[in-house]
Amino acid sequence: KVARPAKANRARLVCRAEEKSIAKVDRSKDQLYVGASQSSLAYLDGTLPGDFGFDPLGLLDPVNSGGFIEPKWLQYSEVIHARWAMLGAAGCIAPEVLGAAGLIPDATNIKWFESGVIPPAGSYDGYWADPYTIFFVEIVAMQFAELRRLQDFRYPGSMGQQYFLGLEAIFKGSGDAAYPGGPFFNLFNLGKTEAAMKELKLKEIKNGRLAMLAMLGYGAQAVLTGKGPFQNLVEHLADPVNNNILTNFGKLVA
Repeated sequence: KVARPAKANRARLVCRAEEKSIAKVDRSKDQLYVGASQSSLAYLDGTLPGDFGFDPLGLLDPVNSGGFIEPKWLQYSEVIHARWAMLGAAGCIAPEVLGAAGLIPDATNIKWFESGVIPPAGSYDGYWADPYTIFFVEIVAMQFAELRRLQDFRYPGSMGQQYFLGLEAIFKGSGDAAYPGGPFFNLFNLGKTEAAMKELKLKEIKNGRLAMLAMLGYGAQAVLTGKGPFQNLVEHLADPVNNNILTNFGKLVA
């Protein structure tokens, strides 16, 4: 028999898992949108920016999630669409405003729906190439950028591990794909405290939702009046009785 040592040398490894809990936010009725239900408030607990308990279709309900209807993806995509809408809303009206102020040539003072390629409503040819060539270049460039953004959503930080012209540190992100931060995406280092960042996120999503509605309005105005948003605004202010949404719809029906 082999005698066992009186005291065996044993190494003990202790693992402790810690999970940072997210505290639900106490909200009064004034902080909730009309239509917020007890069902939606069960999962919309006020921790997301711009969460006012409004989800009549139950899209953010984890129980109904599946495929692309995933609460995390929907929340992320809303922020991205909001940013594009803010850029689009400003870009659509800017040529009209600058043209009316005489700050740009008349040749570039064109309606937003006449400067694109789908549909070719106008015949603007002041670009460096024909519109279809530019459109193809944009498709390729956007596809590259959007695929990188998608991969960063699926695998946070992965864009900082892949070589990209020595700019890996800029694109490594913060772990939250919607708010990558850093010297490029947060150039002025805004939101230095948690409270300040929370307020900025709320302002961003509020303005972004308004911009998405504005883009819907731009499209409706273009179809109904054939004019740009700034021209519609000027005409409405000059004669609000005869230039408003009801009279425009009336002209369409008539």
